[in-house]
Amino acid sequence: MRREERYKLVLDYFRKEMPNVNTELEFGSVFQLLVAVVLSAQCTDKRVNEVTPGLFQHYPDAQSMSEAEPEELLVYMGSVSYPNSKARHLVDLSRLLVEKHGGEVPSTMDELLALPGVGRKTANVVQSVAFGRSTMAVDTHVFRVSHRLGLVARTANTPLKVEQQLVKYIPEEDIPLAHHWLLLHGRYVCTSRAPHCTRCALESICPKETFKGRRS
Repeated sequence: MRREERYKLVLDYFRKEMPNVNTELEFGSVFQLLVAVVLSAQCTDKRVNEVTPGLFQHYPDAQSMSEAEPEELLVYMGSVSYPNSKARHLVDLSRLLVEKHGGEVPSTMDELLALPGVGRKTANVVQSVAFGRSTMAVDTHVFRVSHRLGLVARTANTPLKVEQQLVKYIPEEDIPLAHHWLLLHGRYVCTSRAPHCTRCALESICPKETFKGRRS
């Protein structure tokens, strides 16, 4: 099957099954989205959503968080992965937002990447979810599903290479949704250790020879 045909089948399926989809992270502002995405690195959205209500109640914006010390944030976010480094990053990025951006989250890639603790995946999520940009964030789920479904070549062995191949074939208007389509498919169906192939509607076009991991 040609790659263009594979993309058409996969995208047609997701357009039908998930026409309206968004991040599962809970937030009330662009700043809170940024904080939640930083916290979500190597951590589940479910866990992040458990800690952010208390965190945002005390530090709802960049100004209030910039006035805190990392140790104060740890009281509310100690259960997430790498809490110490994330607390430092959140305080530092809040201070930078206040100093350089009037407390507002910038929308450009370069400005977002200049913030402590913000990598390309985080910047792409913020650009897509908050600002409606056609950016493709590649996390572990997107990386895995893209390879398993044969959407990217085996040589796409880094998140950036996967991102570049996905945006080459996915129509620009679908890119903001496609990140969530692939992520949610990986989170609930094409899981890492025990993928649920028997209930996957895309099983018939899955290139089994590239599949790693046992099926259920």
